[in-house]
Amino acid sequence: MTTPPSTARTSRSYDAVIVGGGHNGLVAAAYLARAGRSVLVLERLDHTGGAAVSTRPFAGIDARLSRYSYLVSLLPRKIVRDLGLDFRVRTRTVSSYTPVERGGRPTGLLVGGGERRTRESFARLTGSDREYAAWQRFYAMTGHVAQRVFPTLTEPLPTRDELRRRIDDDAAWRALFEEPVGIAIEEHFADDLVRGVALTDALIGTFADAHDPSLVQNRCFLYHVIGGGTGAWDVPVGGMGALTDALADAARAAGAVLATGHEAVRIEADGRTAEVTHRSADGEHVSAARHVLVNASPRELAALTGQAPPPPAEGAQLKVNMLLTRLPRLRDPEADPREAFAGTFHIAEGYGQLAAAHARAAAGELPDAPPSEIYCHSLTDPTILGADPAAQGMHTLTLFGLHTPARLFARDNDAVRDELLKSTLAQLDAHLAEPLADCLATDADGRPCIEARSPLDLDRDLRLPGGNIFHRELSWPHAQQGTGHWGVETGRANVLLCGAGAVRGGGVSGVPGHNAAMAVLEGTGS
Repeated sequence: MTTPPSTARTSRSYDAVIVGGGHNGLVAAAYLARAGRSVLVLERLDHTGGAAVSTRPFAGIDARLSRYSYLVSLLPRKIVRDLGLDFRVRTRTVSSYTPVERGGRPTGLLVGGGERRTRESFARLTGSDREYAAWQRFYAMTGHVAQRVFPTLTEPLPTRDELRRRIDDDAAWRALFEEPVGIAIEEHFADDLVRGVALTDALIGTFADAHDPSLVQNRCFLYHVIGGGTGAWDVPVGGMGALTDALADAARAAGAVLATGHEAVRIEADGRTAEVTHRSADGEHVSAARHVLVNASPRELAALTGQAPPPPAEGAQLKVNMLLTRLPRLRDPEADPREAFAGTFHIAEGYGQLAAAHARAAAGELPDAPPSEIYCHSLTDPTILGADPAAQGMHTLTLFGLHTPARLFARDNDAVRDELLKSTLAQLDAHLAEPLADCLATDADGRPCIEARSPLDLDRDLRLPGGNIFHRELSWPHAQQGTGHWGVETGRANVLLCGAGAVRGGGVSGVPGHNAAMAVLEGTGS
């Protein structure tokens, strides 16, 4: 529903104008409005939520899928409590299942379902208890780091030395902050499949090799293992849109004005005051503000303020949503589909396979065996299915493909996306006892219930630069030159970046929104 601030050329003045109604912008709006500040949120689309939305993508079927972002780990419980959000998550009983063929027979690695079953699965796959013991040591290390680092995300930025002292583990610091994470993975694990499962957390939405000297893979890995202080990735009850709906309700209840259908086109600021020009169906408006918070990418921020654009960003993922009439049976006789698909189902993600896929994509070609991972939301949270699909035994599947940088789609986005989708599903079919196509539901128009999005699609639809789900390379969660007190500061004192491109941004966390609001309330953003 559109709530226009005014049809006049110059509308009222606000304490804060927030550009972008994604989850971070809504977090900032709710905090500021609850503190008694007047707040206007401008959202160019006809709905709030950004990439954290739930939709019914398949005609005639009551299934509400998390269309883009789909799991929750980095959202601090502090934000949920502070804002009084009616929002819950459920823990997945299985962390992951990875199918593989060994000695000519189908088998796999199950992580979850209890300590005994996990240990037995490692032993069955590798022939001993060595890899499981290494797994425990490795994730005890990351767990220690998570407990020390995660609470700092909603505090002023620590210095690098302060964060190192807080972690208080030289070996962990070296493994995660100083050396390519591939070194630690290879030192801990001998089995190629186990190494690959560990490495995937370093590659979600990040195009890099395990030994990339830039350590961009380490930063990605770090954010994937620190969530909640445990690294657990949980399922949002009701889909991801349940979070942004709750945030929008909280912001409105506190007095914020949410203006959908209003696209910001220019920001003028002198450090103390600002004006935001925005357009809607009824014309152009100008809203004055003491502070402007930009819940958009650094690329969009530069365009709005007339600054030189940042270095180009590039996404590297394929996102696929599916609806099935039933879960497919697996070739591995030990694997129950209701367990295997409940966690992260790794496909073509052995350590060597990931390296080969990266090398081929870096050379400008689609991977021969595209790596990806799948999970079934409806196994953990059946509330996203209406009564009819649930009664028919339907299930959702979400697939996230790796090592498919945007540059590969430039020649013909539709054709390359279709080719990649076909080869990605072929990798899944290799581990199934029946083709996935036989399990796909059809919509009211008789079309298979499957939709795919490339990085270029995400740029077009959501203005994610180059389709990068983090808006740019992830940053270290500590201060560096020019990062400011909260990591949200820009070149203008009263213009703050509260989107994923802020320091400690990325993922569904609300952290940049919280931190930008704190900067305003503490006076460090003015």
